[in-house]
Amino acid sequence: MKAVSRQIARALSQVGPRFLPFADAATQDLPLGRLLRLSLFQFSVGMAIVLLTGTLNRVMIVELGLSAALVALMVALPVLFAPFRVLIGHRSDTHRSALGWRRVPYIWIGTLMQFGGLAFMPFALLLMSSGGEMGPDWAGPAAAALAFFLTGAGLHTTQTAGLALATDLVPEDKRPRVVALLYTMLLVGMLISALTLGALLIDFSEMKLIQVIQGAAVVTFLVNCLALWKQEARNPARTSKHAPRQPFKDAWRNYMNQSHAMRFLVVVGLGTAGFQMQDILLEPYGGEILGLSVSATTTLTALLAGGTLASLALAAWWLNRGGNPYRLSALGALIGIGAFTAVILAAPMDSALLFRIGATCIGFGTGFFAVGTLIAAMSRENGGQSGIALGAWGAVQATALGLGIILGGVIRDVVNAITSRELLGPALTGPEWGYTVVYQIEIVLLFATLIAIGPLMRNKGASREQSSSRFGMADFPG
Repeated sequence: MKAVSRQIARALSQVGPRFLPFADAATQDLPLGRLLRLSLFQFSVGMAIVLLTGTLNRVMIVELGLSAALVALMVALPVLFAPFRVLIGHRSDTHRSALGWRRVPYIWIGTLMQFGGLAFMPFALLLMSSGGEMGPDWAGPAAAALAFFLTGAGLHTTQTAGLALATDLVPEDKRPRVVALLYTMLLVGMLISALTLGALLIDFSEMKLIQVIQGAAVVTFLVNCLALWKQEARNPARTSKHAPRQPFKDAWRNYMNQSHAMRFLVVVGLGTAGFQMQDILLEPYGGEILGLSVSATTTLTALLAGGTLASLALAAWWLNRGGNPYRLSALGALIGIGAFTAVILAAPMDSALLFRIGATCIGFGTGFFAVGTLIAAMSRENGGQSGIALGAWGAVQATALGLGIILGGVIRDVVNAITSRELLGPALTGPEWGYTVVYQIEIVLLFATLIAIGPLMRNKGASREQSSSRFGMADFPG
């Protein structure tokens, strides 16, 4: 019996890594358990995204009766912090610490900002919905703006430093699988958070809102602490106050002097906007234009997520076999063009099936594009200065995402206002034209992405110039 047991155990040990997701991303120095624990910071980021753009969006408009314009402004506030991801990444590269940590202080500060923003947010929302009964009229919007901004700033800080830490810990040949794992954890965090928060707020009350959001703050704190535990090795010599530090302007100049650096950032911005302008329009399009029920349009989230997850697995498999990340991003943009074409054609053909296929392919193309550009950003790290490379990618990606969502909603409303007055003629009067124009703009942006990415596919390598000097700004965190 013991011999049989040993044979079974040996067989399972051989089969397990083959079929266990992301098992081949682990190394002897970074086992799978530690890698999964590190990825938990993406879970907290996904939960914050769901709260800011989903749960609180609906609660503020429906249950609290706030203006949609005011809600849109609050949700867009975290985008204001996105450009600072470049500076955060650079500071985590050059942080001075007697403890010898570079990334941990920034993930810690980001966690505290997320926790503080979420803990304070429900009271700010109640103050804003009180109609001036609990204080001056400006107090509520100001408090809510501070809460949303803090949460968004913490989200961006945590994700930038967390991705840089992952880049530091993982060998280059394992990065495609690790990137897929990090994106998967982000999607898992969004999915679990959406289902949990929705279930908890079925019987809505102001007290339950306070409990749920503050519970999310506690979960964020605990999850990020677990993710950080014993991840970054201490190296006091590297973070000594006597160690040379490169000024941000020099680090940025060196980064931009790399081969096609500006072109790469343009690709990230164009492609992200091209995929994300539809973010708040796809479900209304299915309901208003195709007549789908609420439950039917809700499944679009699952289709998008399913397409993205499938693309992550395929992208990791391809990149692990030497695939060019720029070609992967270009393939994602090409899939996106076909996907938006299918979504547009679904209305005149009155085909819900074609619409669902298009939605799934949008998720598929988004996954290819995001993984490809992130792997390309990691490859642009300069002598351990991965923070500024990932910060630049994150800053452009987050800014393009936020602006794309805002512009998508504005363009749809403006076009519908024009067509409803028959200013473009009697043939262009339906509500579908506002959506169609946005989708057509996204197709144009994705075509522009393909044009911009062409030279990158032929020039995969990036120059890696190194220099060192002192940084003249005040320390962050201090």
